[in-house]
Amino acid sequence: MKLVVAVSGASGAPYARRLLDFLAANADLGVSADLVFTQTGKQVWKQEIGAEPRYPFKIWKNQDFTAPFASGSSMYDAMVVIPCSAGALARIAYGISVDLVGRAADVMLKERKRLVLVLRETPISLVHARAMTQVIEAGAFVMPASPSFYSGPRTVDQVVDTVVARVLDRLGIPNELMKRWDGLRHSDRGDEAPPDPPLAPGQAHPPDPALADLDDPEEP
Repeated sequence: MKLVVAVSGASGAPYARRLLDFLAANADLGVSADLVFTQTGKQVWKQEIGAEPRYPFKIWKNQDFTAPFASGSSMYDAMVVIPCSAGALARIAYGISVDLVGRAADVMLKERKRLVLVLRETPISLVHARAMTQVIEAGAFVMPASPSFYSGPRTVDQVVDTVVARVLDRLGIPNELMKRWDGLRHSDRGDEAPPDPPLAPGQAHPPDPALADLDDPEEP
């Protein structure tokens, strides 16, 4: 598979990092990746990851239209924008190809190839909703970066994996990044616990110790 991975300027660089880590560590899957950052995407990556991206993939400048995937004749198979900002979504939805990310996405749509947009925006405005409708009707997948919790994730990376696993699924790339849903009887948390007693008025649920490491550290 020939894959384009684009990183736009929305918060959510850990999703892109985990996807790229997986692809780099699983070269035997036969996925050849090309990487492109928007200017803001590179800035957000540095802010959220704290290091330059270092991967065995070609990294293209966002204004370099000589990249092979800027043309449909290059026969790339798929593209993912992860994370995808609301601005990138709108430009892709309406065919505004002012940069390499937009042009590559436009190529995917016109060639009827797989395009996955991992939207990282909330709340959603009517403008966003109409752009999502437009791009879905054109053939793309819109996947809000919404983690799931039925697999019992205990770290931030495991929460991230619940999104990245579904992205890989849409791309047709086999993975075991998360435990698949197989009914409550197969919960990772062991034997099914009895239901919690009803709460008194105004009483809050006790904290879940399994998610303690996701809480902000206490101030000194």
